[in-house]
Amino acid sequence: MQELLIISGMSGSGKTIALRTLEDLDFYCVDNLPVEMFEHFVEHISQEHIDYSRVAIGIDIRSTETALKKFPAIIEKLKEKYRKIISIRLFFLSSDDKTLLKRYSETRRSHPLSNSEHNFSLSQAIRAERELLESLAIMSDLLIDTSKTTAPQLRDKIWKQVSTNTESGLSVLLQSFAFKRGVPFDADFVFDARCLPNPFWEKSLREFCGKDKPIIEYLDSKEIVADYFNDIFNLIKKWLPKFDEHDRSYLTIAIGCTGGKHRSVYLVEKIYRELSLSRKNILIQHRELD
Repeated sequence: MQELLIISGMSGSGKTIALRTLEDLDFYCVDNLPVEMFEHFVEHISQEHIDYSRVAIGIDIRSTETALKKFPAIIEKLKEKYRKIISIRLFFLSSDDKTLLKRYSETRRSHPLSNSEHNFSLSQAIRAERELLESLAIMSDLLIDTSKTTAPQLRDKIWKQVSTNTESGLSVLLQSFAFKRGVPFDADFVFDARCLPNPFWEKSLREFCGKDKPIIEYLDSKEIVADYFNDIFNLIKKWLPKFDEHDRSYLTIAIGCTGGKHRSVYLVEKIYRELSLSRKNILIQHRELD
């Protein structure tokens, strides 16, 4: 089956990096394809004599507003029409307004909507773009928040998501994070581990992380930690098959604590070990450690 990835998202969120990463993975990449040409393009690559097994296209705000509003319906129609021969998926990249403003300030590039036709300030252009692309973000198969992501981290995330697609079934990302740095934008489930005993207040444990033996032994000894883990794990194990049944491609489960170093890391590692015994395509990411 052919694979077609649509890369869309906010200007300045990393779409170019994503496309270059896919190109390195032997995808045939087309950047800034007008939405009006998308249907014809898919029809073209579906022909038997066209040997494009992996294709990625970039779609951004430079298409007309009318075409962008129709685009979600077009994607759904083509997914159904070519479902037996082409796997069509949409990756949507986004960042918060503050991060986008900073990136534009650093690069001194103009926003696509900051032109004489719209007469928008940069802040207004970002807000307008977010509204225009909202329907694409909602229907995306994978929503990636790049607000706190470096270019190498984004390349790694794209690589992991695409490489795991060679195996069937739902890909699950288990992610630890620090609440003080914000909840991951693209998380489907979020669990708060701040109610558990904090190793940070034990001076002898402070410098370790949740992957280290002293922290593991400390948290293993706490009954409340075992109860919390069992509740989370049983919930995940119970409901993952339901996501499988609905042909979901990706699911992000995020667990946070205060600093993202001890309790959340410990829980993510433990859930990863247990889930990996019965499922494929389990990924792990420690946001504050990576």
